Amino acid sequence: MKNCKAFEKQLTGYLHAELSEADFQALDKHLETCASCRAELQLQRSTLHLLNETLEAAPAPERLESWRKIPKRAPERKSIWADCWYAPRTRAVLITAAACSVFFVFSLVMITGEGKDGESLIDREVTEHSIAFEAMPGTSKKTASKPQVVSMRPKEDFHGFVAREPAPAGEGNARNWNSILPSKRVFNAEQYDLIVENAFKTAMENPLSTFSIDVDRAAYANVRRFLVSDQLPPPDAVRIEEMVNYFDYDYPQPKGDDPFVVSMEVADCPWNSDNRLALIGLQGLKVETSDLPPNNLVFLLDVSGSMNDSDKLPLLKSAMRLLVDQMRPEDRVSIVVYSGAAGLVLEPTADKGEILEAIKHLDAGGSTAGGAGIELAYKVAKQEFIKKGNNRVIIATDGDFNVGPRSDGDLVRLIEKQRNSGIYLTVLGFGTGNYQDSKMEKLADRGNGNYAYIDDILEAKKVLVNEMGGTLLTIAKDVKIQVEFNPRHVKGYRLIGYENRMLANEDFSNDLNDAGELGAGHTVTALYELIPAGSDMEVPTAGDLKYQKTKVIDSDELMIVKLRYKMPDDDVSKLITRAIAMNDFQSLENGGNIGFASAVAEFGMLLRGSEYKGTASYEDILRRAKAAKGSDDEGYRAEFIRLVEKAQLLEMNEAP
Repeated sequence: MKNCKAFEKQLTGYLHAELSEADFQALDKHLETCASCRAELQLQRSTLHLLNETLEAAPAPERLESWRKIPKRAPERKSIWADCWYAPRTRAVLITAAACSVFFVFSLVMITGEGKDGESLIDREVTEHSIAFEAMPGTSKKTASKPQVVSMRPKEDFHGFVAREPAPAGEGNARNWNSILPSKRVFNAEQYDLIVENAFKTAMENPLSTFSIDVDRAAYANVRRFLVSDQLPPPDAVRIEEMVNYFDYDYPQPKGDDPFVVSMEVADCPWNSDNRLALIGLQGLKVETSDLPPNNLVFLLDVSGSMNDSDKLPLLKSAMRLLVDQMRPEDRVSIVVYSGAAGLVLEPTADKGEILEAIKHLDAGGSTAGGAGIELAYKVAKQEFIKKGNNRVIIATDGDFNVGPRSDGDLVRLIEKQRNSGIYLTVLGFGTGNYQDSKMEKLADRGNGNYAYIDDILEAKKVLVNEMGGTLLTIAKDVKIQVEFNPRHVKGYRLIGYENRMLANEDFSNDLNDAGELGAGHTVTALYELIPAGSDMEVPTAGDLKYQKTKVIDSDELMIVKLRYKMPDDDVSKLITRAIAMNDFQSLENGGNIGFASAVAEFGMLLRGSEYKGTASYEDILRRAKAAKGSDDEGYRAEFIRLVEKAQLLEMNEAP
């Protein structure tokens, strides 16, 4: 502890998560390099274990008088701790901790009376704050080949208060310390980018709307994770386009030279009866797994300490096993891991046994050097590059990069350097509490890739088995959509979602501009809310122009949709156009694609508390979703209906 006085004073606060986030990060970084402080921290943890055993051994007092009459305990047999007692520092820590514990329990007993069965808070904290030590000199080569680095960062930080239901009463006098403590403080370090919803624009002044497609589905699975946990999601976790695109729709398969087909539908807007809703749907060519080109897959796996939770690394390993089971003899898999440093733990191989053995021995521990891992993964992918094959890096992480380049800008620039290498990117997100959604979405967007959130093994099956072609094989890149609205029939319009995919109108024809990728079998759906010409609804305008006037051409077309895309190996885009007429109109009551897509979008607006939600209601969402459920072979739409019902109940319980 020499020259560590400032940090020494913070160790107790570190163990109990009582530091500010800035102090926590500073001490966390110091612990990575200071063996003395790590040893002292471990000693204090062990002390907490000992105190906890003492507290658990004695029955909890039912009344204050009983507490005062606790008999003296018989001297315990000398143990390993007796040797530590005579060290001044250890004795001081033990005495201080014991005094604080007794005072704390004494106060709680007076306030709360009887307790209930359950584990002690100290026991839970010590369990959650377990650490892994790096291999010491003399470790065998076989053991040392696995990354084993120091991880002093607690698995769970604390900040703010979250209500906790008391555990049910049990037998005996054992006290459930959770039931008599203030609500547990849970630090939530999850990060989501601010979403500023698209506003209405006038078709006369702004006739063009341009955006990049988005095949990501992460937001829906993440929203589901919150609802399953009986929580409403934070508004910025709700990206409506990703929720809509989570589902397949009944679009026709492409028949011509283009790798996808465009569909369009128009109906009344369900949350504003005076407006209309327009749907634009893309259906990518489906490719059977047996017809996929050879795969060169480099898994970049986060094995840092932050991944040491059941819904992170263990779930990741299970997901990988599902994908390995789908592999063919011509496919190759490599595994790069990153923690305090990055390393290649499995060289390219088609041997499923070798791959599964490598997966089995993955362990979590240490800080997160994501940047170094990204560079190494792309290096391996380039060395094993397969011409006319699918070359892809698959990052699996919670996104909590805390060593080396870790800002969104630094990591995005690392990915952008590789964008033209012919190597595509898939980002798989895992975990809760410190989930870095905004970072991972940016990586996928800038790295010619897609992004999914894996919240359970069924989602892993959906992404890596059922939709393997779309996840792994890109059939069109830099796909952009530009819609021109006819002011004769449209007063104003609003694109629902896609806020972080908007493009400048001039970028549509610029082939140097990056856009989204479309995978085999993927569908993309976009919805516009339209204000009919002649409507009394006000739309902000820039005012009259002095030097130019706009002339409206007489046409029965409502709007025209233009798409640009490149084949995966091309640098020059191709153009597709499709117009929709005023009489191409259908009823929402007939269900269909626009019926279900509108229900998902309306649900997203309610979860976001959108200012454009109008008369949206859970009842209307459920009615329309049930009518448009269709065959639903995989049960995804039925699950959506259950989530809507649950959100409705959660919102009712939150109402004052």
